[in-house]
Amino acid sequence: MSIDRATLPVIDLSGYINPQSPGDKERVIAEVRDVCGKYGFFQAKGHGIPLNLQRGLLNSIDALFDLPEEEKLKLSFLDNISRRGYEKSGMSLREGDPLPDSKESYYVGREDPTTDHTGLCGPNVWPPLPNEQFRGPVWEYYQATYKLGQIIWEIILQGLGHPISVMETFAKQPMVPMKMIRYPPQSTTLPGQFGVGAHSDFGGVTVLLQQPGKHGLEVYHNDKWLPVQALEDIYVINCGDMLMRWSGGQYKSAKHRVINKADGECRLSCATFFHGDLFATNPLNPFDPNQDTVGQLLVKRFRNQFSYLPQTIAAVGAPA
Repeated sequence: MSIDRATLPVIDLSGYINPQSPGDKERVIAEVRDVCGKYGFFQAKGHGIPLNLQRGLLNSIDALFDLPEEEKLKLSFLDNISRRGYEKSGMSLREGDPLPDSKESYYVGREDPTTDHTGLCGPNVWPPLPNEQFRGPVWEYYQATYKLGQIIWEIILQGLGHPISVMETFAKQPMVPMKMIRYPPQSTTLPGQFGVGAHSDFGGVTVLLQQPGKHGLEVYHNDKWLPVQALEDIYVINCGDMLMRWSGGQYKSAKHRVINKADGECRLSCATFFHGDLFATNPLNPFDPNQDTVGQLLVKRFRNQFSYLPQTIAAVGAPA
């Protein structure tokens, strides 16, 4: 497949978040509607997340992944019923891919004091690093992207002709996992191995931070791969498969992949995924014949990668 040298549109969200003139909000809603219908992806500025939070988060990711391998493995997400914690390089292999992803990852999510009956909601796993080096900045950043995910959902709903109040029907206690990622230098990977192989996101809205200057993300559009540069203070927003279905196909969920193009260096990124309540079904069409819940869709997509326990699969009502 060839590479397309076009660029994803950049949308200034400040017109929605802090409108200065009549029509500012409506302009942003229209711009997001148009670009999500065409690409399923856009770049965002004016998002309201301070630059110091972004830089602090990247420093925390560096500190985490620089821990000795044996320390990271003690934090394995497979040892946590809610699947929070560390995923080592080579553990993520999608069906049909010849090789696993080269990335290593770390998962956190909404901090619940106890594990619920599904096992999908519960407390996070925190590494043995000083609070000011990891947990503090990571949690502050998580809350900021959680809020941005809500704002993106508001914009998307209005672009589809629905009121913001629809969020109350599917996002009371939403699934909002955050994945911190480090990609090794491409020269250290196997021939034909990707940082992340081609895939579409399964769920709702993704809010992605890329380490500035460390390029690698590519989006599939019109039978070509579209490179997305990693620019400081610019986020990448995209729609997942669930949102595409809920919208009746009006918004796209596009395939994307990562090839680390940082010459001989590691590359960092962080994705926050705002989905919805575990037992929510399509809030935009109550007569949708497909009544899969957010939890069922999650388990169907990741049951092999995450090795979900039988009680979790049963609790969300997914096929055994």
